[in-house]
Amino acid sequence: MPGSLSKPLSFWVSAGVVAHTLWTSAAPAMVYPLYAQEWSLTPTVTTAIFAIYPIVVVAVLVLFGDVSDFIGRRTTMLLGLGSSIIGVFLFVIAPNVATLFVGRVFMGIGVGLSAGPSTAALQEFAGAGGVTRASSTTIIAQAVGFSCALLVGGFLVEYAPLPSRLTFVLLLVLLVALFAVSWFLPENKRDPDRHWRPRVPGVQREIRIFFIASSIAVMTAYAHGVIITSLGAQIAKELVRSSNVFVNGSVLALFAISLGIAGMFANRLEGSKAVMWGSVASIVGMFFLAAAVAQHSLLFFVPATAISGIGYALMVYGGLAIINPVTPENVRGGVMSALYLLAYLFTGLLAIALGKMATVIDIATATLLGAGIMVALCVMVILLVVRMNRVQSTHTEAFTSQGA
Repeated sequence: MPGSLSKPLSFWVSAGVVAHTLWTSAAPAMVYPLYAQEWSLTPTVTTAIFAIYPIVVVAVLVLFGDVSDFIGRRTTMLLGLGSSIIGVFLFVIAPNVATLFVGRVFMGIGVGLSAGPSTAALQEFAGAGGVTRASSTTIIAQAVGFSCALLVGGFLVEYAPLPSRLTFVLLLVLLVALFAVSWFLPENKRDPDRHWRPRVPGVQREIRIFFIASSIAVMTAYAHGVIITSLGAQIAKELVRSSNVFVNGSVLALFAISLGIAGMFANRLEGSKAVMWGSVASIVGMFFLAAAVAQHSLLFFVPATAISGIGYALMVYGGLAIINPVTPENVRGGVMSALYLLAYLFTGLLAIALGKMATVIDIATATLLGAGIMVALCVMVILLVVRMNRVQSTHTEAFTSQGA
């Protein structure tokens, strides 16, 4: 019956829902070249298959971003998982590219409904040390989902039968199992006097400066996903000139593996410091990526993905560690959804732009442009965090003076 899971077990089931958001997002990454070959697709079309997903996520977050604050985390996560199951099933049976677009729409609905509630649920089920434990577990869960999508996907594409189908069959089975376990999650407390209506998730004035810094950090981190999941396999094949899909998937999975390792140790840093160090790591990763493209070298591509993963982990952890402690529980689902809304909106637009450039000019130019945009965003994040720290310090000094 609903609510029969213990709090510790509920925490890990919620982490599984977080993991599904990245696995579902990255699941087609290693299959894009197969689709391009089988149906003669251009980079514009393959990146559009990727981009329709974050665009739908954004639409769902705009309309339903705070719905879990009203109908409950469990109910919203179940609706999200159900939609993801439909989307993955469509990829299993897809006879044409149109079916892939419909499948990505359902995946986007699923992740849009479950991303915010699952992150909020981790915070609420975390117990002692909730903020740091929930933030680091979010990163590790994302890393597990991302790395499984790339490693398992790369292995099945290279060595298994039905290379464009089997990876989605496996994911479908896992999602059905996760849905079944999530059915027994307890429901969070809700205010019966509050009534839900579709609206853009709001952010209270008193936490707005923290939200801006954290959301831009998470948005920048998610921009890594455009390069890794929408273009990564084609970069490895066409620019780095590595023909083994499993090797390429393993190199791309270094992003997720280093992401997970960094996430395990990120809780030793304050949120603002984690964001700043993550920005520096991402800048270094982008320079290695530019070198890999220029030299057609796997030697540079390996550190590019690994160091970028560290940058992603520290920026997402730091962003969540900045916003979580200052967000009231009764609006946490909406605030988390607003944060993801900005991240997914930007990645969708960036994917479309880079895909168009890869088609009109070439993939090398698109990759270098993406790396340049990432560097600019990281510099912006560093400046924002410095500004946030100064404002916070000023408010603290003023409060201390009044108390004296």
